[in-house]
Amino acid sequence: MLIITSIGLFFTYSSQASDNQISEPRSILILGDSLSASFGMKENQGWVYQLNQQLQQQKSPYTLINASISGETTAGGLTRLPRVLAKQNIDYLLIELGGNDGLRGFPPALIENNLLQIIQLAQQKGIKVLLMDIKIPPNYGTRYNKLFNQTFTKVATLKNIRLLPFFMEPIAIKPELMQVDGIHPNITAQPLIVTFMKQQLDLLITLPLNQ
Repeated sequence: MLIITSIGLFFTYSSQASDNQISEPRSILILGDSLSASFGMKENQGWVYQLNQQLQQQKSPYTLINASISGETTAGGLTRLPRVLAKQNIDYLLIELGGNDGLRGFPPALIENNLLQIIQLAQQKGIKVLLMDIKIPPNYGTRYNKLFNQTFTKVATLKNIRLLPFFMEPIAIKPELMQVDGIHPNITAQPLIVTFMKQQLDLLITLPLNQ
């Protein structure tokens, strides 16, 4: 089970757009759990921090704001989001939540409802939303896993938003990239996640906001 009592870290690094990219830097708020909150390592060893450093060095057109907390659920993210948005100017919201819900066996209908409300809150403020296609281990039973997996595709379709591949899928199958708990990626895995996520975000963030 993921740890619940961690402190969320909020950080951002400014970046400038290159001449052939968008004219104004864009901010991406990551609303996630321990997978994005540097669980089991120092903050500067986590993928979000490392990607931000790379973006800054490359003068990329976007920057990340990390609002991830270890142990966070979709309900927790829904509760926190209004406060977070009140303090930040956000162009994009990337939702990396649902794993803890699944590990605790929460009803997929509840997860779906929470995600829909999170997306609605963001869209009401003109924020574009990206949803990560979360997966859980197969030992929760075929029926539950099927319903859980369908939740993210259903939500993305209902709200007409981008569904991003889960960055843990190529990591979790390799024990040498996982912490001893078998749930969290280790330090060695972080640069791989950086590369994966940068490829995903580069494809989206250079598009006009109305696409």
